[in-house]
Amino acid sequence: MVATREVWYYEYRINIHHTLKRKPLRFEDLADFIACYTPANRHQRTDKLASRKNPEGRCWKFSCSELAARDKTSLDLFWLKDESLTDLDNLPEPADLAEEIIENIEAGLASFRSVALALEK
Repeated sequence: MVATREVWYYEYRINIHHTLKRKPLRFEDLADFIACYTPANRHQRTDKLASRKNPEGRCWKFSCSELAARDKTSLDLFWLKDESLTDLDNLPEPADLAEEIIENIEAGLASFRSVALALEK
């Protein structure tokens, strides 16, 4: 049995905004992830597309020793700068923000409804 020696991360949380109606996630949006992931042969996977020499890259590989050395051994890693926090000209449209908030609230409400229904049974 081979133990895990490294963990691959693809950062798709920072500086990417999707909504269900105005800007839904499309297959094309994942092209870079698929190229980095190399699904046909995982042994060909390299972090050359986003190595430590390219801090803006989205695909990074971390060794288990690097992860263990982190404070509280957290797997919640961040290395990209969130431009929306510093570039006020690059903020999402207010309508997009409102739609995202509504979607989150509706998803939470749907979850609560399913829990309530399960409790009734």
